[in-house]
Amino acid sequence: MFQHGKKLGLFAVTWPIFVDSVLRMLLGTADVFMLSRISDKVTGAVGLANEIIYFCILMFGFVGIGTSVAVSQYIGAGREQEAARISALAITINLLFGMFVSLVLSLYGEALLRLMKSDPEQIAIASPYLRMIGGFIWIEALSYAVSSVIRASGRTKSVMFVTLGVNLVHVIGNYLLIFGNFGFPQWGVAGAAVSTVISRLLGVIVLFAILYRQSPAPIRARDYVSWNGSYVKQILSVGLPAAGEHLSWQSQYLMIISFVNLIGVTALNTHVYVMNISNYFMALAIAIGSGTEIIVGQMVGAGEMNAAYRRLMGSLKISFGLTLAIVCLAAIFRHNLIGLFTTDPEILAAGASILLLSIVLEPGRTFNLVVINSLRAAGDARFPVLMGVLSMWGVSVLLAYLLGVHLGIGLFGVWIAFTVD
Repeated sequence: MFQHGKKLGLFAVTWPIFVDSVLRMLLGTADVFMLSRISDKVTGAVGLANEIIYFCILMFGFVGIGTSVAVSQYIGAGREQEAARISALAITINLLFGMFVSLVLSLYGEALLRLMKSDPEQIAIASPYLRMIGGFIWIEALSYAVSSVIRASGRTKSVMFVTLGVNLVHVIGNYLLIFGNFGFPQWGVAGAAVSTVISRLLGVIVLFAILYRQSPAPIRARDYVSWNGSYVKQILSVGLPAAGEHLSWQSQYLMIISFVNLIGVTALNTHVYVMNISNYFMALAIAIGSGTEIIVGQMVGAGEMNAAYRRLMGSLKISFGLTLAIVCLAAIFRHNLIGLFTTDPEILAAGASILLLSIVLEPGRTFNLVVINSLRAAGDARFPVLMGVLSMWGVSVLLAYLLGVHLGIGLFGVWIAFTVD
């Protein structure tokens, strides 16, 4: 399709999204890597808090996904002014939602950690971290909405560069505030939280500047407060089913984390390290899925349904092949990858075994990511939710408990359940 007269190619749209996804993951990995220098227990506690934070960030995506599809379709149909108006409304909706979530995490963050059957010592470490980041998570809600609008117009590089800047600020902040270098206070876990908040705030300010410079049509101040029922319906018709799928995935994941806590602290620490590595396996599929969604959305907006289908099938082949190659390479160096975070022999052995399992797990996951995004772009958001709920809760949760806890296979049993799902 076309963006201001230029045809959008998959590679041109996808590679900045891929780099951006990797950089966003680095925000969490930087905390895990640096805090692992204090102890594995601290790392496990922060990883536990981050699971709740990721859950909330995924919820912000329901407006972002609906907005991305609507904006890309409007641009494909040549209706840029309507794209600008629906973008402003979506940003307002996500900000209000983000402020509500911030209030909930500030008041009930510790209760959520207890609900996940966490170790009391880990709760004591994770609770202040969660309260600090959670209280300002509305910044991430804004960032998600603005990034979705910028990407929907095909300008994926801009978001990538902002995320790169956020990462640099975050890593520098961690270095100064976790360890107290160059005369800064040595705040440990609290320093990681402060660094995260500051870097995200600077990032969202830059994103707004880019939005106003690169928007296909000008966004007016009144667009942020003008309620348009048809626009809201468009956003929610795709966004709410997507939210249902995200809610189902993350809630089943939090349930499984509680199973991991029952297995033991070492299992939790291992799980946190392995997940931080596995996230990078997913980054390529996420990028190709998101890039395909933008192109398919614009093709659907222009009525090019056959071309949209061909684009999906081509993207699926590319994503599957590349993901398989990456996980096979990672499996060869699995001990070295886990060794980046810890020297504990029990964690090293368990983590390496799970990474070997990724050869089967990750290619299956990439299929879901690419196809589901394209279905949403075409306006079909309900089918993925139905299948997701059935598979996640009917397969993943039941098998994770049966294999990991009941039969005593432990963390490896939990990851077998992920793979079967």
